[in-house]
Amino acid sequence: MDVCFLWYNVFGEIMQNIYGMTRPKLEEYFLSIGEKKFKALQVFEWLYEHKNAQVDSWSNIKKEVRDQIKKDFSFAMPKIVKQERDTLTRKFLFMLEDENYVEAVLMYHDYGNSVCVSSQVGCNMGCAFCESGRLKKVRDLKAYEIVSQILLIEEEVQERISSVVIMGIGEPLDNFLNVMDFIHIINDAKGLAIGIRHITLSTSGIIPKIKELQNMDLQINLAVSLHAPNDEIRNKIMKVNKVYSISKLIDAIKEYIQHTNRRVTIEYVMLKEINDSEACALELAKLLHGMNIYVNLIPYNETNHIEFKKSEEKVIKKFCEVLKQNGINVTIRKEFGSKISAACGQLRSKEVER
Repeated sequence: MDVCFLWYNVFGEIMQNIYGMTRPKLEEYFLSIGEKKFKALQVFEWLYEHKNAQVDSWSNIKKEVRDQIKKDFSFAMPKIVKQERDTLTRKFLFMLEDENYVEAVLMYHDYGNSVCVSSQVGCNMGCAFCESGRLKKVRDLKAYEIVSQILLIEEEVQERISSVVIMGIGEPLDNFLNVMDFIHIINDAKGLAIGIRHITLSTSGIIPKIKELQNMDLQINLAVSLHAPNDEIRNKIMKVNKVYSISKLIDAIKEYIQHTNRRVTIEYVMLKEINDSEACALELAKLLHGMNIYVNLIPYNETNHIEFKKSEEKVIKKFCEVLKQNGINVTIRKEFGSKISAACGQLRSKEVER
């Protein structure tokens, strides 16, 4: 347990944060204090539908129960301390209660507003091209700290968030329980009511957790950061491959697809003269042949701290054409945030290292 930011009530008892409680957990809480479990529904309506954290104003909950809630739960949230803006993007830096920093990105699309959230303070995956992993993992985020990223952005922009990507700082499957609670809270019809198929989880490929996820039948979108067509290249840029090789990862993806009947996104960041040759495209097409996947080619966001360079536009287009010619569904990700600290973790690292 992370002692650094535990909250205590006046009796010295540990308080949980209300925004990290799923509705079933709140139901258990109310039963434990001798109340009906439907009180959890009422609390969710106040917190997420009415956006009202003023417990004394919760008129349909009796005073003694409101007083107990105030004794047992913290309502504290991170703070937005910095923003950067581009035409279709806003990047937010949050300071947590222990004065660590994480970031989230709001992206405006034709179909609605999407937020990319962080799941850890730092990251231990150590992908060579990634700014997030350059500063090592400090700790996992609690569920409420991930939920708060969405709530605070909605409050700031006064618009609804309709889709969520867990693709910011951290490896979500390395913080499995908190991320699952986060998903259940934002998907809850009385929570943020974000459709389960509008939630995407991105992983570098932690196979045991992929298997655990598939057995939950969540029907979220799974995205796997592959970024190479063979072990030789992937070993150089992704340390996780030395534990879970490409062949093992592909087998796990196939099993996930078979079990869930859900298409998987393969993420592939385009690194100049590293993984962007036509030979790599052909090898990738062979590796993925016949699978229910689509490939998302990602133009690399360069940073001052990392030597990798973005592939040229014509090279990315050619790579895409080769995949299409070999029967692979593929798109080139639209670039967001080119005029701001676009790389994941870049705004945090600027704050930490200044």
